[in-house]
Amino acid sequence: MAGQTGGVSRGPAVLVVMGVSGSGKTTIGTMLADRLGWRYAEGDDFHPEDNVRRMAAGEPLTDDDRWPWLEAIGRWIDDRRAAGESGVVSCSALRQKYRDVLSEGRPEVRIVFLGGSRELIERRLAARRGHFMRAGMLDGQFAALEPPDPDEGAITVSIDATPAEVVDEILGRLRPQLRPRES
Repeated sequence: MAGQTGGVSRGPAVLVVMGVSGSGKTTIGTMLADRLGWRYAEGDDFHPEDNVRRMAAGEPLTDDDRWPWLEAIGRWIDDRRAAGESGVVSCSALRQKYRDVLSEGRPEVRIVFLGGSRELIERRLAARRGHFMRAGMLDGQFAALEPPDPDEGAITVSIDATPAEVVDEILGRLRPQLRPRES
């Protein structure tokens, strides 16, 4: 794609904010979208009801369970592309093959990986109320996690800072590659 730099075009872009549950995907994703003036989507909202019920019951999802979810997020990305809009979507995207589903054939997609220690994320999950992901499922999340390889061109950020500092770091690394905010 003409004008592309490091995997993101200077035209519309879609950021996929990924990480294990409790890493701050929703918080960081909404803050990024707000600061950029872009549309935001919560990846959990794309799960079929059966997936949500299973996760709430503590049942891990299989790859077969995840494909419709990832395809729905891919359609949201395609809708942004078709409308010439940029966007931010939060999505665990723990495995490379999941990220490939979201980015293949979509040069506008840029992965942002929120990395943190198991201990920090466990504390966050223990304090969280009203979410289907339980702290006891964290082992499965870390077991499934395949951090992005350098060839994926992902932005990897530590979540040990405040959310505002994490967003500032992401924006500082993205700004040279993204078009300015439209007025």
